[in-house]
Amino acid sequence: MLKKYAITFGIVFILAGLLGFIPAFAPNGYLFGFLLVDAVHNYFHLITGAIALYAGFTSERGSQLFFQIFGWIYGIIAILGFFYGASPLLGVMAHNWGDVWFHLIVAIIALYLGYGVRRARRVPA
Repeated sequence: MLKKYAITFGIVFILAGLLGFIPAFAPNGYLFGFLLVDAVHNYFHLITGAIALYAGFTSERGSQLFFQIFGWIYGIIAILGFFYGASPLLGVMAHNWGDVWFHLIVAIIALYLGYGVRRARRVPA
């Protein structure tokens, strides 16, 4: 089950990263009109998506580990966002309050999947 979620996360994050480069989807640097993105932010989404796909196509354990690590990283990004406000995150990545709250929600979901959902067990044949 976690493999499917990791693959889904991977597809969504790769799409978000790609759409962030398309002006029609990110007018004035606002993905879907409310999430502030730039090239660094888009590449971060692309890398996250690629890692999620790799984990999802690898194993349940790999998917679980992805969600655990991914959840903590995005949680830290959200917390840093509360301190940075609307200034570039760590001085290099565009973000706004919409991003902060969105990253927090994504972190909570990922941590739940990483720690709260049991991995599917193989049943001996």
